[in-house]
Amino acid sequence: MAQDLVNPEEQVVIGEEVNHVRLITLNRPRQLNVISSKVVSLLAEYLEKWEKDDNAELVIIKGAGRAFSAGGDLKMFYDGRESYDSCIEVVYRMYWLCYHNHTYKKTQVALVHGFSMGGGASLMVPMKFSVVTEKTVFATPEASIGFHTDCSFSYILSHLPGHLGEYIGLTGARLNGMELVAAGLATHFVPSEKLPELEKRLIDLNSGDKHAVKSVIEEFSVYVEPDEESILHKQAVIDKCFSKDYVEEIIEALEAEASNDGNEWIAPVLKGLKRSSPTGLKITFRSIREGRKQTLAECLKKEFRLTMSILRTTISADVYEGIRALTIDKDNNPKWEPAKLDEVGDDKLGLVFQPFKDELELQIPTNEESRWEGKYENSPYPLLQGKPTQIIS
Repeated sequence: MAQDLVNPEEQVVIGEEVNHVRLITLNRPRQLNVISSKVVSLLAEYLEKWEKDDNAELVIIKGAGRAFSAGGDLKMFYDGRESYDSCIEVVYRMYWLCYHNHTYKKTQVALVHGFSMGGGASLMVPMKFSVVTEKTVFATPEASIGFHTDCSFSYILSHLPGHLGEYIGLTGARLNGMELVAAGLATHFVPSEKLPELEKRLIDLNSGDKHAVKSVIEEFSVYVEPDEESILHKQAVIDKCFSKDYVEEIIEALEAEASNDGNEWIAPVLKGLKRSSPTGLKITFRSIREGRKQTLAECLKKEFRLTMSILRTTISADVYEGIRALTIDKDNNPKWEPAKLDEVGDDKLGLVFQPFKDELELQIPTNEESRWEGKYENSPYPLLQGKPTQIIS
């Protein structure tokens, strides 16, 4: 397992129990609460314990410092690049946890300020109530660094209106709190100065009754609309361009639209797409498009295969080059291989989308009685860790 850059004495996740309320605080503020293996393990431990606890009715999740969560710990992945499947445990546990976030039996409220990126946002969007502020910033920027839209976002984004999901996934576009509510990715907008008081009121409510929780949140929430320049007002153009069947066609359509009045926003979008990993773009696009016809469980299993195939450099090592350029050397000058979209053909893409052998797939529970089964430690992977094996069915 790649080593987490975590002080062993640091409490990276704080779990508190107050009467019928349970609180989770992501507590790596200096690292913007990025998600490490230890974070995932603790989250799963708390959530399983509290779902089974009849005294627990309401779960509140928040982030310490100026971020909710900036997503996965990229350096952890980079440091494990020379060891086969060094990060398989954190990947497996995270996607397995994503299923439980979507299907959790107790009322959950996410209080989201600052960055909520990638995997971090998977602790926000699926919650029964997700409260954002004027300081909230959301994005799924994984495609740009040679990765893909994961942690259930191939499912979430594919269910957004029109082709907004493809736009968000491919461009890594940032949405603010007002846009998140308008797009259906958050439920309520509350000014940041009111967030501590809202948290206190929810604790005092001491109940998981959905109607009561909603009423308390609505005492603090305000009606907001995206400003005139918001990308959400460009839906017609987005649908026209991002409904195409290939990434190359999307870029051609954007180039054709860029010269029209009011479409000045397209130029930076094109610049970003052309700087992104061709492999990351192709994988992300296909994954989101497939997500339109897949269940949550099917999306998570697919994302698990994609992530492991990408980390194994099955068709490209772009993910490590992207992380190097962004967070290690910070030169922002990645050298993609392949360097062009037309060099990432369907035959190559097919290699990372192939199903694994049944026993090596992500084990998503199939019935309520066994919903907390299928854990990493009960899979074949602990015995196989570090050993290349035949994984394709």
